[in-house]
Amino acid sequence: MIQELTQHAINLLKQLIATPSFSSEEDQTAAHIENWFKGHDIPYKRYNNNVWSINKYFDESKPTLLLNSHHDTVKPNNAYTKNPFEAIVEDGKLFGLGSNDAGGCLVSLLATFTYFYAKEDLKYNLVIVASAEEESSGPNGLNSMLEIIPEVDVAIVGEPTLMNLAIAEKGLVVFDAVVKGTPSHAAHPNDDNAIYNTIKVLEWFQEFQFEKVSETLGEVKLTVSQINGGKQHNAIPANVDLVVDVRVNDQYTNQEVADILMKEAPCDSIVPRSLRLNSSSIPVEHPLVKAGIALGRETYGSPTLSDQAVLSCPSLKLGPGDSTRSHSADEFIYLHEIEEGIKIYIELLNNVL
Repeated sequence: MIQELTQHAINLLKQLIATPSFSSEEDQTAAHIENWFKGHDIPYKRYNNNVWSINKYFDESKPTLLLNSHHDTVKPNNAYTKNPFEAIVEDGKLFGLGSNDAGGCLVSLLATFTYFYAKEDLKYNLVIVASAEEESSGPNGLNSMLEIIPEVDVAIVGEPTLMNLAIAEKGLVVFDAVVKGTPSHAAHPNDDNAIYNTIKVLEWFQEFQFEKVSETLGEVKLTVSQINGGKQHNAIPANVDLVVDVRVNDQYTNQEVADILMKEAPCDSIVPRSLRLNSSSIPVEHPLVKAGIALGRETYGSPTLSDQAVLSCPSLKLGPGDSTRSHSADEFIYLHEIEEGIKIYIELLNNVL
């Protein structure tokens, strides 16, 4: 059964690759996922472009384990040498946009859910959500499903981790900052040039460090990622706009980070866009983590953001593929990684369910 499910999963991934599914435009890939459930005689529901299902013997008295991954993608970059929407197999690699992030994870979790769907006497209920809008952190993704699906006690979020256990993940806060000055003609003296004023602000951001360091996630990482100022060569602008990307460890809440920067940063203003993308973690003592360690999987803290950020329950990030390939040109996943991923997911859950 596992071998057959694996081949079905690979075939589905090829269909997903061949179907453009940018964030908020995933209606056609959602239809392919619906066909998976139809083909395996599993009842399912769809909400916007999210497709979900529960195991056959769902029991409200039991805790619920969520299996989740996403089927939206970023747009392909200009460095692609292969057609990003053609599923090409070469040297054991399956190329195509979304193959690694996170199509391989998604189809592996669908195969795993299908394997356990009709099993009786499980210790946990199973819920699977193939979600939309993960790449854009949009309003119609997993966050929109949490009041629709049964209450979740623990989750496995499928993202490429080389099937190692990401037991913590950094949160994200994006800030818009402004450095002001006095606008003037470039030909005249000006001791309050907003662009020059920005130099000391950039130096402050470069040198600033948050005090608390996480054993799993390390330091909070602060990066000025965008800068914009001035419209024409002969006019000194009134202000320079900065965008600051802050990756938050599990020692701070997003609100605490915002409070610190709004108090300390030498800008004229600094405002967070959103505080909802929090850091996440799962205790090392949790049965899921212990089962993974027993299978020889390593634990680590992940610097990248996923749909874990919208969950309030303990969550484990785990999936086939390599995060360093995500959003890269000529994205690919090894076919053996999908085979291994399904096998490890099933072995892991067999030890827990």
